[in-house]
Parts: sequence; structure tokens; C-alpha cells
Amino acid sequence: MFLSSHYAGKYMVPQFEAGEPWKKVFGPIFMYFNSAAYGNDPLLLWEDAKIKMMVEVQSWPYSFPASEDFPKSEQRGNANGRILIQDRYISNDCVIASGAYVGLAPPGDAGSWQMESNNYQFWTQANENGFFSIRNIRPGDYNLYAWVPGFIGDYQHEAVITIISGCNIEMGDVIYEPPRDGPTLWEIGIPDRSAAEFYVPDPDPKYINRLFVNHTDRFRQYGLWERYTELYPEGDLVYKIGVSDYRKDWFFAQVVRKIGDNAYQGTTWKIKFELDNVDRNGIYKLRVALASATLAELQVRVNDPNSNRPLFTTGLIGRDNAIARLGIHGIYKLYNVDIPGTRFVKGENTIFLKQPRCNSPFQGFMYDYIRLEGPPTPC
Repeated sequence: MFLSSHYAGKYMVPQFEAGEPWKKVFGPIFMYFNSAAYGNDPLLLWEDAKIKMMVEVQSWPYSFPASEDFPKSEQRGNANGRILIQDRYISNDCVIASGAYVGLAPPGDAGSWQMESNNYQFWTQANENGFFSIRNIRPGDYNLYAWVPGFIGDYQHEAVITIISGCNIEMGDVIYEPPRDGPTLWEIGIPDRSAAEFYVPDPDPKYINRLFVNHTDRFRQYGLWERYTELYPEGDLVYKIGVSDYRKDWFFAQVVRKIGDNAYQGTTWKIKFELDNVDRNGIYKLRVALASATLAELQVRVNDPNSNRPLFTTGLIGRDNAIARLGIHGIYKLYNVDIPGTRFVKGENTIFLKQPRCNSPFQGFMYDYIRLEGPPTPC
């Protein structure tokens, strides 16, 4: 099934204008069958298949397809460069974007590649020195996009890149300045577009999939969202900066609480932290990166959980279904919330993260990373 809304919702379904022509090549499809004599270790078949896969990857694009819709290697182009990070709160010099994901996708806004399925994309991963090489790109117009594990936000090169047959474009150094206003006061999680680093509970024994027992992908178990109600039957999650550990104390998904056979209620998580000093004239910045959202709403309040109007709300967001589909990430979203210094007090403060939508057990979101920044400091 090449195009489906089953996992990622409507975002992954191609959208067309009335009468718009469209065609896209899927394939060629390669199927490999191997065998082993009775009594031999069957895992050798798996190792052999992986070797064969690597050979075929190196052979792409194949030269045998006769269709004009499948350009040969010499009819495609390449793009090369190096990606660096500029963040003065980390270093005065540029930092190498080791392991960055770099790709060419149809022109659009930063991050728009996530929802693009009508056309073609070509991606690679930068090496430990930040160098990348994107090979065998179909002719056409593209933007260069990137995201870097360990840093929030999306990079987009400002100029459209035109690929023609046989071209070899040298991009040189591209500099990504991730969102940043001030110094980090505290952070929760790892900015990697996944909720996998947070606490994933053991599955309910009646749902357990034994293929994933003692597996690194602990989230691949049905019904994990129901464990939240069992672990927090009355009050919601409270996380204390400097005391709590996100690997043990931050549930992997903020979901609803079940309160009856078919009844649910929204949840409000608390982040408690100390401030030794408060700049009451300054603006603090709360960065909230979501790894997934499904028919949910994020409301942010500061030191007053009962205020009628939240300081910030996303409104209704998300249809990527990752919670119900046993995924650990869906469509990445980054929200930047200005918090006036007058909202804080010297001593203990609390940020309230409320998800009020509660019509089904699957409504909620997964956090990727949360950071509170202080007001900007002089250069």
C-alpha cells in the first residue's frame, strides 16, 4: 500500500486540484528468495538477505527500466555540501551538524516535506563531519531541507535548487540557526522528533505482543495508552526539574484518563521548577516540540491552573494516529510560547500543560522535547 491514511492520517494522502494531472513511479519492486539446507541456522538466511539488500541499494537507480518516467542515473543530478549549526548559547563557533538528515523536496515552507507525498523527495544523512551527498536526483525544482538530531526546528535553504541531467551542485557550507532567544534554564527530553526516550510502561498482559518483549521498541504494544489511567488514577503527572528523570517520570504520551466504560477526561501535566531570580521586564520562551498529535489541544498556563484563558493554546491539532498505531512519532510540530517575566515568581513556579479534548481514548500527543529559555543576554 504505497499511499494510505491508515497510520499518518490525512496528511499522507495526495491532494489534487480539479483536473490536475498526476503520475508517479513506484518501483521497480525486487523480491528475493533464498534457502538453506535442513539443520542449518535459519538466521543465516536473514544475514544473507541483508547483504543482498545492500547490493541492490548500491545498484539503484536500475538501468533496465525502459519507461521514460524512470530516468537513468546519467539523466539525474547530485547535490553536495556541509551543514553546520550556529547557536551562540552553545558555542561562539559553528558546530558540526553530525548525523543531520538532509533532503531535497518540492518547494514549500520549512518542514512542509513532512506532508508532501504528491511528488519525489531525495534524502541522505550527513556524516560525522557534517558533509552530505544526495545522489541520483530526478530533474526538477526543489528546496533543500534538513533537521538535526539534538536541535529543534527545521532548516530550509532560501533559494530554489534546479536539478538538471548530469549536474553536480556544490552547496558549500549551509548554516542552520535553530530557534533560540536566550540561555537554557531547563529542558526535558532529547530533541530527536521521537518520544522513545520517555517512560514506556510494561504492556497489559492480556494485550502483550511477545515479539516485542525485552525489545528496544517498547512502545510497540497495543493498549499502552490505557496504562496512564492505571498509573495516574486520580491526579496527573507532576515533573520536578532537578529531581525527576524524564526516562522514568515522564509518560511517553499525554493521553486522556478513562473514567468509565466509554467516558474519558482531559489531563493536565505539571512542570515544577525553581527560579532564583526573575527578570520581570524580560520575556522568557517556552519551546514545546511535539512528536505526534491526534485530535488534541495543548493549553499552557503559568502558576494559575484555573485561569479562564490559557497563556497559549494550539487549538485542535493533529490527525497522525501514532498513539493508536503503536508508533512513537508522527508529524513534528514546534510551538514557541512567550512568557512575560511578570508571570513568574522568585522560588517555585509551575507550568501547566493541559490537553482538554476527551471524546476518544486516542486523543493526545507525544512530546519530543521541552525547553525553557531565559530572556536574551548581550552578545
